[in-house]
Amino acid sequence: MAQNSLKQTRNIGFIAHIDAGKTTVSERVLYFTGRIHKLGTVDDGNTATDWMDQERERGITIVSAATATQWKDWDLNIIDTPGHVDFTAEVERSLRVLDGGIVVFDSVAGVQPQSETVWRQADKYQVPRICFINKMDKVGADYYHAISTIVQRLKANPVPIQIPMGSEDQFYGVIDLVEGRSFTFDDEGTMTEGGVPDEFAEEFEVRRSEMIEKIAEQDDNLLEKFLLEEDISEEELKAAIRAVTIANKVVPVLCGTALKNKCVQPLLDAIGDYLPSPLDVPPVEGVKPGTDDVIARDANNDEPFAALAFKTVTDPFIGRLVYFRVYSGSAKSGTSVLNTVTGDRERLGRIVKMHADQREDVEEVFAGEIAAAIGLKDTTTGETISSIQDPILLEKIEFPDPVVSVAIEPKARVDQDKLSDALIKLSDEDPTFTIIYDDETGQTVMSGMGELHLEILTDRMKREFKVEANVGKPRVAFRETIRKTTTAEGKFVRQSGGHGQYGHVIIEMEPLERGEGVQFENRIRGGSIPTEFISSVEDGVRGALKNGPKSGFPVIDLLVRLIDGTYHDVDSSKVSFEIAGSMATRTAIDRCGPVVLEPVMKLEVVTPEDYLGEVIGDLGRRRAGVESIDAQGDTQIVKASLPLAESFGYANDLRSITQGRAGYSMEFEKYLEAPESVVEAQAT
Repeated sequence: MAQNSLKQTRNIGFIAHIDAGKTTVSERVLYFTGRIHKLGTVDDGNTATDWMDQERERGITIVSAATATQWKDWDLNIIDTPGHVDFTAEVERSLRVLDGGIVVFDSVAGVQPQSETVWRQADKYQVPRICFINKMDKVGADYYHAISTIVQRLKANPVPIQIPMGSEDQFYGVIDLVEGRSFTFDDEGTMTEGGVPDEFAEEFEVRRSEMIEKIAEQDDNLLEKFLLEEDISEEELKAAIRAVTIANKVVPVLCGTALKNKCVQPLLDAIGDYLPSPLDVPPVEGVKPGTDDVIARDANNDEPFAALAFKTVTDPFIGRLVYFRVYSGSAKSGTSVLNTVTGDRERLGRIVKMHADQREDVEEVFAGEIAAAIGLKDTTTGETISSIQDPILLEKIEFPDPVVSVAIEPKARVDQDKLSDALIKLSDEDPTFTIIYDDETGQTVMSGMGELHLEILTDRMKREFKVEANVGKPRVAFRETIRKTTTAEGKFVRQSGGHGQYGHVIIEMEPLERGEGVQFENRIRGGSIPTEFISSVEDGVRGALKNGPKSGFPVIDLLVRLIDGTYHDVDSSKVSFEIAGSMATRTAIDRCGPVVLEPVMKLEVVTPEDYLGEVIGDLGRRRAGVESIDAQGDTQIVKASLPLAESFGYANDLRSITQGRAGYSMEFEKYLEAPESVVEAQAT
């Protein structure tokens, strides 16, 4: 791929709250760019990017789907992501490798809870984005209200670059404030261009002036012309909008209704005009393996090869597929590369470009491209592959910890090996899905981000791996922490025929604020413990914190400080100091008044006013703390904190008490101290 075509490349993703219409928008994008020739709908279960059986049956996106298409002179690499919080890992890893995002909002609801989550994730990776207010044909559609929610709830700087013509069932097109043209549509999506209609002339002038002023506030070149009231050309305005969008200073806003095929073409133009190419984003930074030396790599084919694996998939026909984003250099199929996390050499077997679940073989991949490889046997999500001669280690992708666990066993004993194989393959694909074998109970326990997450994975085992399994009741992933500060000693002494074992440490343990995790600090001065044993003490400390004394769950949010100890010239070893560190830690936890923490979810319920009393009453029975109740037309929006242990079965209960008219969304918020009754119930 030449550099000038790299300039025309857009690596973009559609992100949004569940049901905002991401998949419908991406389906229309593929249709109008000629990538597909028959339109599918989510309701009919025949969209291109929702290709899994479960996605088509439930009408939701579960796994991010990658595809590629072209619009005018632009090459678009597109990832359609899930909106449901249970599949947050799919959004996280997609945003890590994208250059730009299209955030889709519902024209009636505006910003919703998962909109906030994906927006924070995009902020974290500094992904420039544009907003698309979808469903303008819906009853209650309000373009400017939706934009006001972006300001209030996301603290963003949205700038409308279109104004809608009509709304609800009368919506028929948009006026482009940059080009001063109107675009009207029939129900087939056929677009007609024209000038600004007379009835919109006054609004056009006002809104265009507001837009230029907001852009000029962020762009010095434009500001001078604006203040001197000089003419600003269309090219100057587009260049300024592009610059401030890529710098994350503003977010251009467009609108339309994807389901009715209206306004998709102007959205495609905006993607090309305003979102960055791989050349517009800063060079990717990493470190030289084994050092702290920072290396930067430009999106250039002449640089050494560097790519990040962001997703693994088990394909029933061709085996393990590893998706990766190339940040620099190029690589041909059959090339040997280095996994700089493990230090192992791997071979890029076949390289394929993906179109959802379809594959297209390519001989070579270049800087800025997204592809998948067959043959990377040991490379997993978040690991770097690079040229062997010039290795680089890119920043890993961080994923949240699972919060729900269930015990699982095969229905037939003969299927035990098939179940183990399925669990290993699924956990390889999904970093938020973990498996633990509990030695005490003899059970296999799988953990994920929510009930739906585990339900989908169990269903996939049945369909893809032909394993029928019995699944236990969901269990909450509790944590433990401490209340007090203490000092403790760990001394491990063993005498045997030859060398003995000797390790002796003294530690201090103190509580930290919620969310600060486990920290280890070495305060040894003067060599009372040799340096080579310090990491072994830390291993012992962290190992002991994996199982708390009250619940058996990990202990978090504390600082362990190694302050003293002694060693023996002959008998001391790494193992003896690891055991001593573990003994000291267990003693310290018992003295520090350990308490059990439970995960608490942030809940938002949207309900008709008639059912508000029942919804609030049900939340009260579930130990929820109601934080606010806001009216929006005839509906009420209830925000609350709900302990995860009380959330199981909530979907069915809410449906029954509101006759199916209320909806909700939920995401992990924090850990709080759990009542004794909850801890006891969990133990039984």
